[in-house]
Amino acid sequence: MLRAPSKFVRSWLAAAVVGSVLVGCGSPAEESATGKARSTAKTEVTVEPIKAATELTDVNGVKISLKKQPERIVCLFALCDDILTELGIVPTATNSRLLAHPAFLGEDRAKQADVIPGGFIAPEVEAILSHKPDLVIGLGDTHGKLAPALKGAAAFWAMQPETWQDSVGYLRDAAALTGRTAEGEKAERAFRTKLAQAEKTPSDKTALIIYGSDENFGVATPEADVTASLFPKISRYPWKSRGVEGAYSLEEILAQGVDVLFVETMSFGAADGKLSEKLAKNPLWSKIPAVRNGDVHEVNSEVWAKGRGTRSLGIVLDEATAALR
Repeated sequence: MLRAPSKFVRSWLAAAVVGSVLVGCGSPAEESATGKARSTAKTEVTVEPIKAATELTDVNGVKISLKKQPERIVCLFALCDDILTELGIVPTATNSRLLAHPAFLGEDRAKQADVIPGGFIAPEVEAILSHKPDLVIGLGDTHGKLAPALKGAAAFWAMQPETWQDSVGYLRDAAALTGRTAEGEKAERAFRTKLAQAEKTPSDKTALIIYGSDENFGVATPEADVTASLFPKISRYPWKSRGVEGAYSLEEILAQGVDVLFVETMSFGAADGKLSEKLAKNPLWSKIPAVRNGDVHEVNSEVWAKGRGTRSLGIVLDEATAALR
């Protein structure tokens, strides 16, 4: 039987996916209300003006204060790279591979940003400081512990995105802090327009996003996964969060009759095969309608699982709506 991730794997995957818990939490009433709001609320296309600022309280209530507009920015997770790309800024350094994607900077231009050693979980503080950054942007629950070491040397901005609305909010905040207000408004408008267009003709197919490295896979849910938060608007997406310790059984997945399956293969290091190929070894896997009908889509995990900004989510919408037709 396919299993939920072990405790170690769950922790690693949650970090790698940046907050994507396996399957969410909350009371049934809360889940019902949330699900209804996500599926019926229409996306507003109008974009409010962004005002440049050196001090603000971000979308999740974190206060940021800078002496001047930051020129040297270090990214410790991919949402930062996504936002800076939208604003026309190349980070001084990063530990994400997102910039190499052709829809971002591409392989050659991505080399303009140095790589921070230590990986996503434990980026090296000395390496970060060696770039003399004005601003370091990281994931709050993973990189928050670095704040004391950076104090006095660089401002640290801890982001904690959970929904696409959070990502848009962070884009706007970053645009204000960098003075790239026109670029921020343009990027937000383009994304909102694309999402509003997609939700006009939602698919009646049941979709599912899973992620993992082997039989220990997780289900991305709208309550805690930015990419999954788009799916109730464009498809039938009946997956609700059950908390970090909860997991969907394969039998439950089979019972939902998944028509289109999106697979994010995560890796601890060198790639060692696609998640869908590993799951194919289990006979239950072949019973899922999406598998039987050849509607399993291995997607780019850098974009789908880690990017979470408006540029990544625009790519997700393009690929998902095409697959859901």
